[in-house]
Amino acid sequence: MKNQINWKKVNGLLPVIIQNAQTCEVLMLGYMNQEALEKTLAEKKVTFFSRTKQRLWTKGETSGNFLNVADMSLDCDNDTLLILANPIGETCHTGAESCFHQFERQTEPDWVFFSKLERLLNARKGADPASSYTASLYARGTKRIAQKVGEEGVETALAATVKDRNETICEAADLAYHLTVLLQDADLSWADVIGKLKERHAK
Repeated sequence: MKNQINWKKVNGLLPVIIQNAQTCEVLMLGYMNQEALEKTLAEKKVTFFSRTKQRLWTKGETSGNFLNVADMSLDCDNDTLLILANPIGETCHTGAESCFHQFERQTEPDWVFFSKLERLLNARKGADPASSYTASLYARGTKRIAQKVGEEGVETALAATVKDRNETICEAADLAYHLTVLLQDADLSWADVIGKLKERHAK
């Protein structure tokens, strides 16, 4: 890949887009020279060339919030690099997960929202049962959570059977929520489920 890059076209500095490998959230934009790319490939941690410091800069070298490389791809013109990374902690110096977080309408991609919801539900484990419905579910145990998944599954199917579109959406949302809680209770995540789907699809 590194031999395909059109370094002359980018004047020696390659634009690099960093995307969360799990949520697909765009985390930041940086630049690499050839040395930064070599270091990134060797260490599997994203290293940029800092235009302000005029030196190599490994993201997380002071904060510990590294970007661990999962995969990377050049665009069709070989002059922009996309890196899928697993971030350690927040990426933005402001404390936000992404440097792109100031949307005018406070919107975010659907799967980014869902991933944040999953982490929120996981954080409710061990919380005071009186503090939230989710915490109370965990406190009541796996059997009760599984029962709720079963109930919501049946209600989703019934709503779909009578072709009630709005009710189907509502019941499916309840099912997705309770199934997420069940997965977290079992120390599993949607990434595990998606991994299994990928495995089956590959066959």
